[in-house]
Amino acid sequence: MRSMDDLLPRRAIAADVAAMRAFVEGRRVLVTGAGGSIGSELCRHLARLGCQTLVMFERHENSLYEVMLTVDGPIAEPFLGDILDTRRLDEAFARFRPEIVFHAAAHKHVNLVEKHVSEAVKNNISGTRLVAQAADRHGAERFVLISTDKAVNPSSVMGATKRVAELLMRDAARTSRTEMVTVRFGNVLGSSGSVVPRFQEQIRAGGPITVTHPDVRRFFIRISEAVQLVIEAAALGRSGAMYVLDMGEPIRIVDLARRVMEACGAPPSMAIELVGLRPGEKLDEELVGPNERAEATAIPHIAEIRGNEPLAATFGSDVALLEALAATAGNEELIERLRAIVPEFTPASATMAAHA
Repeated sequence: MRSMDDLLPRRAIAADVAAMRAFVEGRRVLVTGAGGSIGSELCRHLARLGCQTLVMFERHENSLYEVMLTVDGPIAEPFLGDILDTRRLDEAFARFRPEIVFHAAAHKHVNLVEKHVSEAVKNNISGTRLVAQAADRHGAERFVLISTDKAVNPSSVMGATKRVAELLMRDAARTSRTEMVTVRFGNVLGSSGSVVPRFQEQIRAGGPITVTHPDVRRFFIRISEAVQLVIEAAALGRSGAMYVLDMGEPIRIVDLARRVMEACGAPPSMAIELVGLRPGEKLDEELVGPNERAEATAIPHIAEIRGNEPLAATFGSDVALLEALAATAGNEELIERLRAIVPEFTPASATMAAHA
């Protein structure tokens, strides 16, 4: 296969490099989850754009080492730590005084997270809150949460916890000195755990290719497009704003599988096996919720999501209770608490019944 980017049936979005450079150049930047697919690509782009200091915050030693190999030099500051460790967060923020924070750290694998709800609550909700509070405490100018289309009408624990993280940004923006910004997009082509690398492994093994359902469709974006548009959206920087990236039209996964097979030279006789939707999955994802609307911004391919639903008066106490329960409660109780905060959350059992 020449390039994974060739799998999308549309041209790559051209980013405004000058605008990105004007936002980043000479600034101190911190990236959480720096060893992940999005985080590492963000680090490489930020380094090329000329940031003064690039703090790569990551808890997984091997991933941090790997990104160090691609982002080296005097600007690179690898920092081994967990976003749930406030002492380590304060050390990083006090030492490097980041002006811009990109929060890419998250548990994002839908099927795995369904079985480990407490870990999703801790990482995706508590982690987001703690990093945002550290940014505010240490005077960062802007905090950027990287979110997902799975937060819209979520059917998975991953999506529900990321929706709570989005709401945390809205809540924090009301009082924080730091500008709190959210950027939402869909699946990243070729990222860790995505379908394309799995298809490639299945082809190398001689097949079959496994697809959950013939009608499953997903939004896809190239990783380079995603990080460039994230940086451009961050530059807009209206506190409390949520931006959504132009993902084009959703793609049927079975059609994507056929494109991967053709690109990899798989024999036409290789079977595509339908295995059924897994817990937390739905046929279609959405980028804009029913109580939201997308409005054009000054930047092509980036829209601002606006909604008129106020946060519940009990939002802060509801989240605090959920976070406390993550240390003791089981999956079912935590899911019920998530539903209390995100009423549109339809847990996996209901989703599976609807498509049975």
